[in-house]
Amino acid sequence: MRYLRTVAMLFLFAWHTSVQAQDETGFDPSITIFTGLMNYQGDLNPNSFSIAHSKFAFGLSIRQPLSRWFTARAGIQIGRLEAADRYNRDYLKTRNLSFFTPIHEAYAALEFTFLDISKSRFTPYLYGGISVFHFNPWTYDNSGEKWFLQPLSTEGQGIEDFPSHRPYKLTQFALPFGMGLRYAVSNDINIGVEFSQRKTFTDHLDDVSSFYVDREILLAARGEKAVELAFRGNTVPGGGNYPAHGEQRGTPTEMDWYYYGGITIDIKLNSIGNMFRGIGTRDKGYSQRCPRPL
Repeated sequence: MRYLRTVAMLFLFAWHTSVQAQDETGFDPSITIFTGLMNYQGDLNPNSFSIAHSKFAFGLSIRQPLSRWFTARAGIQIGRLEAADRYNRDYLKTRNLSFFTPIHEAYAALEFTFLDISKSRFTPYLYGGISVFHFNPWTYDNSGEKWFLQPLSTEGQGIEDFPSHRPYKLTQFALPFGMGLRYAVSNDINIGVEFSQRKTFTDHLDDVSSFYVDREILLAARGEKAVELAFRGNTVPGGGNYPAHGEQRGTPTEMDWYYYGGITIDIKLNSIGNMFRGIGTRDKGYSQRCPRPL
């Protein structure tokens, strides 16, 4: 909850700053709504963006043009990631791991626009920036009960016998960048499509990164549930028994990524204000139409 309050405060600050910046730049700020899909690339899904296992995502951002070419933008994105070895490459299916995690993200970026949309009515664009995101991987055990994975230390994180295995943080930084195409429906409203990626600096979005640790030590330190969820090959044909200490579980040299793809609706803030002012005048019985001739 503390993280979500921080994200909300950042968004409100961006809104306030954007409105103030209008007088300085001469360009109208706008609000952008994003809706689409998100996916991840990591140890349980080595492929890039695919629609088959994508999940719904939603975003809200403020855009403030700085010049004809550049626009500052800041916003929030929320969604969910999930993957399972049963959809993975054949030689990894017997590992039988799976995960789910929510993603809550706040970002700030600079956007470059190729064309003058006021003249061409459409323009491609690129953007890049920095973000902070929160995740918390979990899965279902063999009886269908939900378990968060980080506290279980499935790769020995935080256990005294493995001092080099440090617990991973659930709030991390990432580098967002993407591209899109925007079309002007009117002077106040643009619609478009956008695809973006997040380069993270963690290999633990899926709780899978490096090597299996000694079963007995993990059992003594974190209990039977940690052992059960660290290796689940013994529940599928050909999976075998719990691997020996040091046997590869993931690929620690490759960080995880996540992706967004969807549609955008961009609305100038002035038009929203005018709409509400219009509602207010109608409520008072005012009319902007010319009086009828006598």
